[in-house]
Amino acid sequence: MAGDWIKMRTDLLTSPKVIRMASALKADRFRIVGGLLSVWSLFDSHSEDGILSGYSLEALDELAAWPGFSAAMVAVGWLENTGDALHLPRFEAHNGASAKRRAQDKDRKQNERKTSASGADRKGTREEKRREEENNNTGDSVDARQRFEMFEAWQPDEVSLAPQLRTMGITQAQITPEAVSEFVSYWITQHVADTQKSWCRKLVLAIKNAGVRAAAEPKTPPRTSRPTTSKHTGLNGQDLIAGLEANPDGTYSL
Repeated sequence: MAGDWIKMRTDLLTSPKVIRMASALKADRFRIVGGLLSVWSLFDSHSEDGILSGYSLEALDELAAWPGFSAAMVAVGWLENTGDALHLPRFEAHNGASAKRRAQDKDRKQNERKTSASGADRKGTREEKRREEENNNTGDSVDARQRFEMFEAWQPDEVSLAPQLRTMGITQAQITPEAVSEFVSYWITQHVADTQKSWCRKLVLAIKNAGVRAAAEPKTPPRTSRPTTSKHTGLNGQDLIAGLEANPDGTYSL
C-alpha cells in the first residue's frame, strides 16, 4: 500500500472537471469532491501503480456508492478503463509512494528553512545584544565615535573622561567649569572635528599642561614695607617721619 493519506488540491472545488461531473450527475460540487476522495483513497490503499486489475466501472460505482460516478470520471479524464482493469492517470505524480516522498521532503525542507531562519534571527539578536553590552562596558558608545566640531554647550561626559583622568593622574576636582569654558573658547575657533573621547583627552591634557607650566614659573618674593627707622650710625631707633605731614602720593612735607 502507498500509505494512509492522499494529496488533494486546495482549488479542487472550483476545478472545471468537478463542475462538468456535477453537471453530468446533477449533484453539487461538494458531493463530487467527496466521491473523488473515496475513489482516490481506494486506489491509494490497494494499488502501488495506480492500476486496479479486475475492477470494472460498475464495481467502482458500487464501492463509491454512486451509480454513474466512474463513467463521469472517465469522461473528464480522471479515470481510464482498459477492460480488465481501471487506471488512474498520473497516479505516481500525485498519490504514489514517490509522490508522497517528494511531498514529505518538500515539507521537511520548508520546515528546515523556517527553523534555520528562526535560528539566524535569534543569533542576530544575541549578537546585537553582545555588541551593545560591549559598548556599554567600554564606554565606547555610538555617539562617542562620531566626529564633531567643538560647540559652545559642550561638556565632558563621565564615561569618556574617567579613563583619561586615570591615565594622566588628574583628579575630577581639577575639571572646573572655568577650565572647561577656557578649553571650549579656544577650540571653538579652530574648526577641528574630533570624537567625544578625543575631546575629553585633549581637555585633561590641557589641564595637566597648565598645571606643569604653573609649577615651573618662578615665584616673585613678596614686597616688604619701607622701614620707618634708619640703620645709619647714630640714627638707629629714631623716628625719621615724626612731625612730618603725609601727602596723598606717599611723600611727606615739613
